[in-house]
Amino acid sequence: MATQLEALKERLYDIDALNSAAAIMSWDQQTYMPRGGAAARAEHLGILTRMLHEQFTSDETGKLIESSAKSAEGDDAAMVRRVKRDFDLATKIPSDLVAEKSRLSTLAHEEWVHARANNDFQGFAPTLEKMFEIARQEATYLGYKEHMYDALLDQYEEGATAADVRQMFDTLKGPLSELVKEIAKKPAPDDSALYGKWDEHKQSEFTEMMVKAIGFDMERGRQDTAPHPFCTGWSVGDIRLTTRYKEYLGSAIFGSLHEAGHGMYEQGSPVEWDRSPLRGGISLGVHESQSRLWENIVGRSKAFWTHFLPLLQEKFPEVRSFTIDTFYRAINKVRPSFIRVEADEVTYNLHILIRFEIECAVLTGDLKVADIPQAWNDKYEAYLGIRPKTDSEGCLQDVHWSGAMIGYFPTYSMGNLLSYQIWHALKRDIPDVDDHLTRGDCSPVLDWLQRKIYRMGRKATPKELVLQVTGKPMGAEDYLTGLTDKYREIYGLS
Repeated sequence: MATQLEALKERLYDIDALNSAAAIMSWDQQTYMPRGGAAARAEHLGILTRMLHEQFTSDETGKLIESSAKSAEGDDAAMVRRVKRDFDLATKIPSDLVAEKSRLSTLAHEEWVHARANNDFQGFAPTLEKMFEIARQEATYLGYKEHMYDALLDQYEEGATAADVRQMFDTLKGPLSELVKEIAKKPAPDDSALYGKWDEHKQSEFTEMMVKAIGFDMERGRQDTAPHPFCTGWSVGDIRLTTRYKEYLGSAIFGSLHEAGHGMYEQGSPVEWDRSPLRGGISLGVHESQSRLWENIVGRSKAFWTHFLPLLQEKFPEVRSFTIDTFYRAINKVRPSFIRVEADEVTYNLHILIRFEIECAVLTGDLKVADIPQAWNDKYEAYLGIRPKTDSEGCLQDVHWSGAMIGYFPTYSMGNLLSYQIWHALKRDIPDVDDHLTRGDCSPVLDWLQRKIYRMGRKATPKELVLQVTGKPMGAEDYLTGLTDKYREIYGLS
């Protein structure tokens, strides 16, 4: 006769199968599904997520969690703790709301793709209003003490609050604004050779070679294209990356590096945790630290391109005019821009601040959805000195709101801070890491991250993991020091 713990694991395996089916449907929607399939896909996902939610939040699941907690030890005890948090959050939200959110977000994704392509915010606004209303309802069901944003953010970054986010941005705004002003006085690097019409097949070949070289296992993953790059997966043996090809050659390169960072984190969970709540990344802040570490700290380093630039020039002769020094400066060019995912490191967090402030204002009713474009454009002019000419390059550029992922954006800035904090700890252990990267050998970096972070899966809380890996809580010190030193050297600042 199965023990209560064994019965709980079997139930969680069933729930994981439903989750995986929903994830596959969502991946297919964003990569291969014809637009005409949106209505049926919305109904399918709505029904599937309702079934998933009802099975997970059932009394039987709750009883199995409670009884298993008494006897579980080691990894099993960690698994029960993790699933209890997930269960406590899920049981607060009605299944009907979960199903409606899933159904609506499936339709909203297609509406968003169309709206962005046609610069039609007005056509998307009614659906966006419904998404924010769903977020308000979720926050009410989940409960909060100070700001409804706290309840939404906690789902993505356990224990984080709107007050924490404000404090983070207050710490960053002054030093980053000063650095941007100093850089603006210097001549801008010439990156014009990176713009043009690039063969998509060659880009695909190069980016796949590159992500394999840094450690993404193509035997357990693949790369496709999507309107907005993302990473997803349903097993340590099946992780999917997406990228996109644009006039800027770096778009696909750094998009692929970014998503591969997410992907290697997912591939790094212990195989024995597959199908269990311990598999995968512990939080979106920690997850983003990995994508930003591989994209920016490794992927925009001079050491990395000492090896990869000759390979890029062999694939694309149009960039043969670059030396390693001019290429390094070009890919780290600081210039206020409209598109978040292609923003430079120095201005990136200002993009997140704008989204955070708008989300908070809409949730509380201080800003109407219809007025988002005006608020967005005003904030870009105030914070970055530029004003979007269209909503497509403004408030329609991100996919997140179409999926009701409200409360998500601050984790990007948390990931930026953590990427440098983790890298600082890594360099203490591997002081010659740049020598390895110069030879195209990324294995010491991946091995270290695998030992310290990836194999931990969701066993610890985010704050516990950061403390274990770096020896201190998340903070801005390593980020500001590392970023300032890097860009002072690139731009020759005193």
